[in-house]
Amino acid sequence: MDILKGENIYLRALEPEDLDFLFAIENDENLWEVSGTQMPFSKFILKQYLEQAHLDIYQAKQLRLVISKKNEDLPIGLIDLFDFDPQHKRAGIGIVITENNQGQGFAKDALETLIKYCFSTLQLHQIYANILEDNHKSISLFTQQGFEKVGLKKDWVSYQNTFKNEVLFQLINK
Repeated sequence: MDILKGENIYLRALEPEDLDFLFAIENDENLWEVSGTQMPFSKFILKQYLEQAHLDIYQAKQLRLVISKKNEDLPIGLIDLFDFDPQHKRAGIGIVITENNQGQGFAKDALETLIKYCFSTLQLHQIYANILEDNHKSISLFTQQGFEKVGLKKDWVSYQNTFKNEVLFQLINK
């Protein structure tokens, strides 16, 4: 499927072989602040999740894709569509790239690829991202792709006894 191929990456469905990668990402405490996770996931729970990952986005209202480097089959990140709303033609986007693959343009390539998929294949009118105000890398990534800051949710995320603001960004297909 060429629509899910970027310049240096491709996006693919989750496979049972991704269990260890998913386990590492979901249990990385450095990501819990942005994922809302408060406790570790077991491999058993993640295996059950993988068994349901085949559900159509219209059923599950979400889609998680693995980001892989072109010409390699090793996962380097995940990109998600969540809160998929076919009636109002919108969805949220989240992305994570493994630490040793950050700063190499893979997130930009994956986001560009998913944006094209959202607007051409899913026929969405808009996509959005909720980003912590101090996450400058993500803010830069999304604004470079044309997302506009449209709102600020004050003291929205509580993590380790601190409240942080969350910024809402939108990209509308015109």
